[in-house]
Amino acid sequence: MSETVYDFTCADATGKPVDLGDYRGKVLLIVNTASKCGFTPQFAGLEALYEDLSAQDFAILGFPCNQFGGQDPGSNDEIVEFCQLNYGVSFPMFGKIAVNGADTDPLFAHLKDEAPGALGSKRIKWNFTKFLVDRDGRVVKRYAPTTKPEELRRDIEALL
Repeated sequence: MSETVYDFTCADATGKPVDLGDYRGKVLLIVNTASKCGFTPQFAGLEALYEDLSAQDFAILGFPCNQFGGQDPGSNDEIVEFCQLNYGVSFPMFGKIAVNGADTDPLFAHLKDEAPGALGSKRIKWNFTKFLVDRDGRVVKRYAPTTKPEELRRDIEALL
């Protein structure tokens, strides 16, 4: 059987391991985030999607990343506090990770393999790249950082 998102364990913002198998049966949107990016206001749209659809077995998993312009320099605690205070983020935020290069987080290596970007590129170009995952843990689609969260609603609802 091929690997799915459910086969990974990631550290939450407090450093505690989270088995993504705990999300089995849910539709997931996995996003690399940043607190000081031009796309940071997308947290509001992500939170709105989460509030509207979480009762239908939908979850958003946020993964802070400081690889693009140093736009998430804070500690995990500072990042979570920023997201909660400024955008009311209630969806799970994980520990800061690398999404490109030698230290790429294994989950993001899998996401990039399963859903390459434009022209087959596996590299993540910037913060707020989004990956949609179906109820079976399979990566369905990759979205560019410029794709606003509200533009994903139809694709998400089709999987719910």
